[in-house]
Amino acid sequence: MLNEIVEYIRSNKNIIKKTEISPFVQSINGNSYKSPRIFSDIGQDSAAIKNNNDMLTLITTDRIKTSYIENFPLGAGFSSILVGVDDIYACGGKPLAVSIIISFKDQIIGQKMIDGICKGSKLFQVPIVRGHTNIKEFNELSSTVIGEIKREEYISATNAQDKDDIILAVDFSGKVGRASKLHWDTVTYKSSEDVLNKRKAMNEIAKLKIVNSAKDISNGGIFGTILQLLKYSKVGADINIEKILIPPILIDKDYNLETFIQMYLTTSYILTAPEETSQDVVKIFNDHNMSATVIGRIRSEQELNINDGKNSVRVIKF
Repeated sequence: MLNEIVEYIRSNKNIIKKTEISPFVQSINGNSYKSPRIFSDIGQDSAAIKNNNDMLTLITTDRIKTSYIENFPLGAGFSSILVGVDDIYACGGKPLAVSIIISFKDQIIGQKMIDGICKGSKLFQVPIVRGHTNIKEFNELSSTVIGEIKREEYISATNAQDKDDIILAVDFSGKVGRASKLHWDTVTYKSSEDVLNKRKAMNEIAKLKIVNSAKDISNGGIFGTILQLLKYSKVGADINIEKILIPPILIDKDYNLETFIQMYLTTSYILTAPEETSQDVVKIFNDHNMSATVIGRIRSEQELNINDGKNSVRVIKF
């Protein structure tokens, strides 16, 4: 199992794509205008801008794949809200509003995208306040979500510290999504109260200032997200794959660990915290009806190692 997981991580297309765009991101970062009002930017799930008080304005932007739009336009519209909202919650913030850029060649696809956008807006209780629409040219969809948080509560995605515990938090109450067997859907069929209650665990953790870093799990899966966090924090990690728990519903469907780590897990986070506070983090997630487990530890050496409690393999050295 160790070798299979190592091979998957090394060949993960979503991880490779993010690596390939890194030079372009660094070019923009090195050549664009800088402002003293920027609190954090590159590498964060949500960039943060200083206000004149103790609050930060949060901003995140995402694009939905064209193939997903064309095959599942309703889901694409919904996802354009979901992904941005979760970026805001990942740093401990609260979403305030959304701006949408939408383009479609077919009226039916366009209307389904809009229906999905409105469904997401209502479920996550964030208004659509601005946007741009282009009709009859191509199928595109992107979103920008604005949020806020107190400056002292902001959780960075780039601040993992040596000897931090690594915590995996997942909503086990879900089902396999319609679009893909690698989509763990924990939101589309639930009430606003339920989905927001789980995300408010991140608000509570932020207020207590008991973690050093956090990211929501993206389409790179558990290990793709961990690798992003490690690279931006300039640290490494040891992960015990035996500590990664699989939702019982998936076990009943014959999913194994190798499949589970490839999944896009909605309502899920990777966090790092000092050993003395990590169990407090676990308890908060449990209180919000989420599963949370310590699955490893941050190390100063910039490499990712995985083990099964007996044998250990180095996956990658940065």
